[in-house]
Amino acid sequence: MKKLFLASLLGSTIAMCTAAMAADTDLKTLEAAAKAEGEVNSVGMPDNWANWKGTWDDLAKLYGLKHIDTDMSSAQEIAKFKAEKDNATADIGDVGAAFGPIAVKQGVSQPYKPSTWEQIPSWAKDEDGHWALAYTGTIAFIINNKLLHGSEAPTKWADLKTGKYKVTIGDVSTAAQAANGVLAAAIANGGDEKNLQPALLMFAEIAKQGRLSMSDPVIATMEKGEVEVGVVWDFNGLSYKAKMANPDDYTVLIPSDGSVISGYTTIINKYAKHPNAAKLAREYIFSDAGQINLARGNARPIRAEHIKLPEEVQAKLLPNEQYKKVTPIKDADAWEKTSKALPQKWNEEVIVEMK
Repeated sequence: MKKLFLASLLGSTIAMCTAAMAADTDLKTLEAAAKAEGEVNSVGMPDNWANWKGTWDDLAKLYGLKHIDTDMSSAQEIAKFKAEKDNATADIGDVGAAFGPIAVKQGVSQPYKPSTWEQIPSWAKDEDGHWALAYTGTIAFIINNKLLHGSEAPTKWADLKTGKYKVTIGDVSTAAQAANGVLAAAIANGGDEKNLQPALLMFAEIAKQGRLSMSDPVIATMEKGEVEVGVVWDFNGLSYKAKMANPDDYTVLIPSDGSVISGYTTIINKYAKHPNAAKLAREYIFSDAGQINLARGNARPIRAEHIKLPEEVQAKLLPNEQYKKVTPIKDADAWEKTSKALPQKWNEEVIVEMK
């Protein structure tokens, strides 16, 4: 009886009461085809990331889909799809925003537009349906309020220039989070994907003051008291805060003078052995229930403005108003070139100033 109720609930969630209801018959066909395939195998979608466990558990309960995940990086996922081809062992993967277009160029993805397609911002999706961000990441600060050395807690990038605390950004040569942190600081100071100089000047000044840390702002360094103000993705910051012994000692916020928003997209393997199950998984991920599952894992769902999150789930996320001055990457080609050149510039202009 519970299973029937859940299936009914998901049906009403996915098949929204809009003009798109004409596609309801197609959804029923998709559901039947996915059930017949009986399984969906993923890469880069482990249980403990963005609460993917909730999604896999729901798909198992509702449609009897068995699931196995193999965790790997975005680049490895695309390479796997390409290398295996007709011997595919993966049906769907989750990759960083920059890798969606790469998967299309490599010819390893297939399109599927979920029924909530129109509620996905244009900047966050491929017009043909090959990829669409299911959840976003925005560069934020995580602040240890007990380690500010008498300074006020920073609320914007400009505050970092005059604080007494150390600023921990991580390794910009290897970490996408750190590189996007530099881009966010550049945007807030009048730069863009082609011009990171405003951020380099700001971090060079912090380095001159002996306040720049290249440690990774992660749980381990936070627990040691090595992170005073860290530059992180919002979902990482919220997850780290929740896991600390005294979470109330920490504040996570989006800098009010600007930040960059990116995210993660599913890609469906062109050679998938269970293509209908993969498409149904994407359909569910973009439904209200699927988006709420992601929010339970501290990931801000792409349809956040179109769904009402349960109060206890909304409380885990930052308020929508904090995202008013965030901007997506507008020139992906320029950012690809600039980010590749960033490590050398960082060494020449920032690291050289460290005391």
